Amino acid sequence: MNIEVNQGDDPAGYVHEVGEGVTEFKKGDRVAGFHEMLKPGGSYAEYSVLWAHTTFHIPENISFEEAATIPLAAITAAVGLYRELKLPQPWTPAADSEKNPLVIWGASSAVGAFVLQLAKKSNIHPLITIAGKGEDFVKQYLEPSKGDVVIDYRKGEEETAKAIKDALKGEKLYKAYDAVSDHGSYTTIFKVLEAPGGIITTVLPGKKYEGVPEGVQNLVTSCGKVFGEPVDKDFGFVYSKYFARGLAEGWFKAHPYEVIPGGLGGVKQGLTNLRDGKASAVKYIFKIEDTEGVGKSNL
Repeated sequence: MNIEVNQGDDPAGYVHEVGEGVTEFKKGDRVAGFHEMLKPGGSYAEYSVLWAHTTFHIPENISFEEAATIPLAAITAAVGLYRELKLPQPWTPAADSEKNPLVIWGASSAVGAFVLQLAKKSNIHPLITIAGKGEDFVKQYLEPSKGDVVIDYRKGEEETAKAIKDALKGEKLYKAYDAVSDHGSYTTIFKVLEAPGGIITTVLPGKKYEGVPEGVQNLVTSCGKVFGEPVDKDFGFVYSKYFARGLAEGWFKAHPYEVIPGGLGGVKQGLTNLRDGKASAVKYIFKIEDTEGVGKSNL
């Protein structure tokens, strides 16, 4: 079966037109949103199409480029933290006296960084973050006084597992968010996750996760869930608007980004950089209006 597909799931731009029943957006609004993956109307075009429940207004102090770093990755972060791991919501944070150790692997990635920011807002500590070249970027979000640390995974699997155990300071680890889900990440976490009762959420649907210890749950976070059942659509609605509020209030930050020249003509270069491991603590942005033969971009 052939399906019309237009990739690009993180559009940001001006509203050109709204559909029937849409009341909170109007033509000319500055917005960003999560496009339903593998569906027509993606952002690699002059116009893209979004569901209202995964769209949010961009605060005046936030650029389109900053806003485009957020939708898919931030929704993925929220789904994993609150739908899968069942951690306290940021508007009902954990008590200061409550210990909720959380491992975040890939904390300098876009998903990982949004996991970190949301978990911090939920008062989840200690945050045991795993990063490589992005270690300094991660440190800005940590609260060492609450036990938060960053660990360099490049030390190797055994050393990383030991560093996580040391950071726990005798506490048991029941929750982990693996924003990488490859190259030994989850197998290292398995060495320190409590069994029975431990829960890890990973982010690569369709991948076969081997070696899951008995008594440990391996849940797979799918951001596409917010286009499914009504309760999940509501979840997407609430968090999309919550991101906008966090941006306006300043506690929620866009991910660092780099605009690759040439608009859509630069996509190949971005993919090449990802393949070659050149991307660290950065999202690549493509400005459709810079594409040869294309005018000003719209949403």
